Amino acid sequence: MNASVSTFRPGRPAIALLSAAIAMLALLAIPSGANAQDTGLDPPALAPEDTLPDLDLPGLTSYAPANRVAPLTGVTTGELFLEARLTEDGAPVANGLLWRIFGTQTDPDGKLPLIATASGGGAQFALEPGSYLVHAAFGRASASARISIGEEARRQTMVLNAGGLKLDATLPDGSAVREAKLAFDIYDMGADGERDLILPEVPPGKTVRLPAGTYHVVSRYGDINATIRADLRVEPGKLTEAAIEHRAAQVTLNLVRSENGFPLADTAWSVIGVSGEVLAEHVGAYPTLILAAGEYTAIANHRDAIYQHTFDVVAGRDVTVRVMASEENAQ
Repeated sequence: MNASVSTFRPGRPAIALLSAAIAMLALLAIPSGANAQDTGLDPPALAPEDTLPDLDLPGLTSYAPANRVAPLTGVTTGELFLEARLTEDGAPVANGLLWRIFGTQTDPDGKLPLIATASGGGAQFALEPGSYLVHAAFGRASASARISIGEEARRQTMVLNAGGLKLDATLPDGSAVREAKLAFDIYDMGADGERDLILPEVPPGKTVRLPAGTYHVVSRYGDINATIRADLRVEPGKLTEAAIEHRAAQVTLNLVRSENGFPLADTAWSVIGVSGEVLAEHVGAYPTLILAAGEYTAIANHRDAIYQHTFDVVAGRDVTVRVMASEENAQ
């Protein structure tokens, strides 16, 4: 798949819109018999009717739990065939859809009844004649329509106006980061300028489905100060891939009595930034942490004796900082 890949580096403008050619989502080329593993996308699990989340639809703020989640049957029914596309002229989505059908008459509690659900690609329902609200969800993207069912079969196509976003990160020399210590938070860019967190802790390499639009992405390498931000554009029917460059490295701290000495246990550590703020605190002989490139001071407290050592972190160069338990480093 020829997707566009952009690398974001510290010091660049905060907003980086991806305008180069971006590949169509792989799922559009998957035959109807394929599963989510073929596309790298995880279809949403069908939630029990009493745990379905509220839908953000005009005129629909709540609904009643369904007594059953299966197509209705009766003496007279009409067939409803449903499909969804990412764009008007795109191919039908083959996997990952969650369909919900609601009645349009509220119950005594003012909620719309959930009539039926289905998951996968296209769906078929046998419904009694009447009016219904159809909702299609594809990750964070969705579409809805009000339809009328008669005795004749009806086909309804929903346009999601959605795309995909796949995130990763690199170090300045092009080497890979430690994926277990990398995560992304994705924020929606509201019309009022506010940012709402919609997807926390997204792992690298995972494709997320989103409505077309601009999103604010925070890339966190470790849990201290290696953080990069960028604004990314998701185009309808396309996959946006972005690689964010982190200027950081992994640091392991040791307190030793000699150059080749064994690290001392029961050591309490503090890592101080250049402005004097405490960035991290750990207890142990081998604390390991990810730090952004820069200058730091390590303070080690061992049996009421305090030692300190100033060290530099160079982007992409993991290092073991050995603090000597000597009078020279004592406080």
